Amino acid sequence: MFTAAAAGLLIAICLALVRAILGPTVFDRVLAANTIGTLAVMLLAVIGFLTGRPEFLDLAIIYGLLNIIGTVAVLKFFRFGDLGEPGNGDLPR
Repeated sequence: MFTAAAAGLLIAICLALVRAILGPTVFDRVLAANTIGTLAVMLLAVIGFLTGRPEFLDLAIIYGLLNIIGTVAVLKFFRFGDLGEPGNGDLPR
């Protein structure tokens, strides 16, 4: 059953990859990339279950957090043109 789930996730990743390549707008491509990241997290969890290695779940959680942070950063870059103002080095004391 979990092998069929892994195969289904691989098919879904391939379909999302096609959407990322053919997406008519940048936001469609970002959404497809985020979908690929989410499916990769699910695939890592299934592979960890199939191989009996629970540490794959830790990797999946970390990858999921990186996926969220990366998506927000890319969308902010596309909207504002940069990721923020560089600091001038003056920190409050």
